Amino acid sequence: MQVLEAYRPFEIQEIDLATWRQRPVKNNFFELVLIKTGSGTQCINYNDYPYEAGSLFLLPPLQCHSFQIDQPTRFVFLKFTSDFFRADAGPTVNQSEWFREAAYILSNYNQLPGDIIHSDLDRQHCRTLIELILAEQRNYGPGSIPLIKSLMTSILEILLRNIKRGAFYEVKVGADQDERLTRLLSYINEHIGEPQLLRVERLAKTFLLSPTYLSEFFRKKVQMSLREYIIKARLKLVEIRLLHSNYTLTEIADELSFTDVSHLSKTFKKYVGLSIRDFKKRGEYCLLKRSTC
Repeated sequence: MQVLEAYRPFEIQEIDLATWRQRPVKNNFFELVLIKTGSGTQCINYNDYPYEAGSLFLLPPLQCHSFQIDQPTRFVFLKFTSDFFRADAGPTVNQSEWFREAAYILSNYNQLPGDIIHSDLDRQHCRTLIELILAEQRNYGPGSIPLIKSLMTSILEILLRNIKRGAFYEVKVGADQDERLTRLLSYINEHIGEPQLLRVERLAKTFLLSPTYLSEFFRKKVQMSLREYIIKARLKLVEIRLLHSNYTLTEIADELSFTDVSHLSKTFKKYVGLSIRDFKKRGEYCLLKRSTC
């Protein structure tokens, strides 16, 4: 087994495995996994998906994921830690902007198995960037960290593009699902901090539907009201910020359009079932985390 030494604010590992071993998720924002060689099956929350050389997966910070290895496999793990997005992590990238982008990826990726990249060109871009990161890691020296961070932000951009192209939402896309729902969910999640754009009248006008029909259509497809979905989508982003950023409650409330800290705290307690203090002490997602195996 080859393990490349890890450096904060990211961790990089290249590992040869014949049998899967559960890996720690401490301080893990999320991980990108490249399958360099080998084959088998990925499992997340009882859902299976075959993998082969070239597969790219996104692992959320859950214990419930594993790989059933059929042929010895070389994995490359790129772990984006909390420190990667902190404001004091360095000037290489705009941490605040990239934290919002990464939080979008994490809150909208549905934590189901399967290859996250759907474009052959994007897949090749990712593999090239990962090889550059590994080469820089092996020849580590002055300036390596800023360069690796820059390469990893390029990977984030590709992930973001593929997340927005796909239907990575809580509602599974079935054969009978209306395409309008995917577009509606994408619009809501991209504008979650702009409440004026998410009023039912504004959404109805944007999607050329009546307000009454849109509300009924949404409740039927998503099994919750439009208002509840929007609140929970905002609170998922609150959870990410509470666990993985140094934002103050005032900054979180302002960014995600809560009236003030009191409004944020009361809404959080109502839907999450914990106070913000107890949630941070517990240190685990509630709304964002799906059921575990």
